[in-house]
Amino acid sequence: MNPLYHCLQRLTAAGLLLAGLLISACSTDFLSTEPLDAISSEATWADPALSEAFIFNVYSFLGYGGFEEQMLASITDEAMFTHAGRNINTFTEGTEDPTNTGWMSPTYQWDNMYLAIRQANIALQELPEATFDNPELRDRLLGEAHFLRAYYYHQLARFYGGAPLVDRPYGLGEDYTLERASWEETVNFIVADLDEAARLLEGKGETPGRASRLSALALKSRILLYAASDLHHAPTAAAASATLAGYASPEIFAYTDGDRTARWQAARDAARAGLDAGSGYKLGLSEPVSAEAGRQNYLSIAMGGGSSVGDAAAAVELILQRTATPLYTQESNWPLGPIHFGINNGPNGYHNWAGNTPIQQLVDDYEMMDGSSFDWDNPDHAEAPYTDRDPRFYVSIMYDGADWKPRPSDVEGIEPYDEIQTGYYDDGSGGTIPGVDTRESPVENWNGSRTHYYVRKFIDPDPALRDNQSSAQVIPWPFIRYTELVLNYVEASIELGEEEEARNWLNQIRYRVGLPAVTESGDALRDRYRNERRIELAYEEHRYHDVRRWLIAEETQGELIETIDIRAELKPGQQPRVPYKYDPSVYNYIYNVAVNTENESRAWVDKMYFRAITRDEINRNPALVQNPGF
Repeated sequence: MNPLYHCLQRLTAAGLLLAGLLISACSTDFLSTEPLDAISSEATWADPALSEAFIFNVYSFLGYGGFEEQMLASITDEAMFTHAGRNINTFTEGTEDPTNTGWMSPTYQWDNMYLAIRQANIALQELPEATFDNPELRDRLLGEAHFLRAYYYHQLARFYGGAPLVDRPYGLGEDYTLERASWEETVNFIVADLDEAARLLEGKGETPGRASRLSALALKSRILLYAASDLHHAPTAAAASATLAGYASPEIFAYTDGDRTARWQAARDAARAGLDAGSGYKLGLSEPVSAEAGRQNYLSIAMGGGSSVGDAAAAVELILQRTATPLYTQESNWPLGPIHFGINNGPNGYHNWAGNTPIQQLVDDYEMMDGSSFDWDNPDHAEAPYTDRDPRFYVSIMYDGADWKPRPSDVEGIEPYDEIQTGYYDDGSGGTIPGVDTRESPVENWNGSRTHYYVRKFIDPDPALRDNQSSAQVIPWPFIRYTELVLNYVEASIELGEEEEARNWLNQIRYRVGLPAVTESGDALRDRYRNERRIELAYEEHRYHDVRRWLIAEETQGELIETIDIRAELKPGQQPRVPYKYDPSVYNYIYNVAVNTENESRAWVDKMYFRAITRDEINRNPALVQNPGF
């Protein structure tokens, strides 16, 4: 891996714009005392371009979205991070404390979120008095600032619980000692910001990568769904966890009273408002498409219109995205540069880094094409575990024998068939040939997967991008997409007992990928929904939060990582294929699930429902109450 990968420095959008202005302009008044290394507040808010650049900088705290080298998926039962020494295990093994927190992304880290909120607050303070003559742009920028402040507070809420609510930029010398707001107050604050954002952005159109009225409605749906969930109802949470039951300030993370049914109704209504305001991709079907069409539909959604492989019309799914448009490129106002998701996560046999590899628990949860569950105790399933699975499996995960792109020129001689090799194959002489994508490969074995899978979702399958090391990959990150709204609506409908409505919408998602209808009721329907959400939104930063708010994290996060061991034995009378190629007519394939504890031995303790607030933050603000269990 490139050790300089995380050494990018944050630059403000205004600063980048200023650099261009300073290069292209000079003054004949050499006695001018106007500072040349800063733009004054008055100048910023008098100029529409500078005001917009300021808002672009507020967007920059969104970072790469989920396209970071270490993904949120790798601290869930979706994936593991291949490379040791990144402090992930401090969290996944349950040893995190306020003086030694595990790895955190800057996209939800406490102090970074307050830097983002301060920038949004400056915009919200200054824009109403801005002197540039473009009221439509002013309203749009105000709407975006409200949305962004709500987004960053929603990050704090879902990782930490209630947070100090700061609605203006504090000045030097002011008292920064603020107590945490209750969960209810925090949710209400976020919803108020989103309502105002929706009002201001009404009729403003939609620009990829920027907030819109629909994105405000969708984020409101998400936070209200979370608010209605089990974790955030104090009696339910207390019944499930002694740690949460013994916490002295449950109002920090939950409602302690009130009408849960009303909260589910609010979540349902918010989701419905978003559904009515937007449109998804190939929903409304009355029966399943073919397996091949289902695979193509899901591939198109995963590509988000950013690949020549797939239907560009699927970009309609994206409500808020991290794009590769000029707003987000290194050469313009987004300071982080191009996305390298393919390099970070592809196979070592393509000179990639195998960062966030799927684990067996995720693989096993993909259904069979007939809608039944996969089962290792079923001999047919165990003999061919990658046959006749949910079409989304083939779009999301690379597995042994799967077709992929042409190999780099220096690997073609070893593996000329463009197939993933993550097993160990009989060489006909009593030995084995390690797959070129394993940790025993002759190609950069240190970057091989430990799980014997690679993530495929979000990597552009365009064969012209052979080794994924080109910035030409422009697949967008889906902060929010339309199908999340559908799933939110389904969940709220189930909890309100509106099961027919829930099944109707849930089956539209399933028909789109070629799966049969769900017909269950009661707890069985809830379980089918939860698995559908897991699969549809895999690797999209939902699983971490879903298992917590459903209070099932002990079951999902407390298991050791499972991987697959694949052996190919020659059939009697057969000769090995040289170079090796996947061929069930020549080899018998044997699949064994194995536990992997090389990097981490996962465990669950109930303090892991929320992240720790660091000791440094509490020293700076002694009014902060620490989270349960810390």
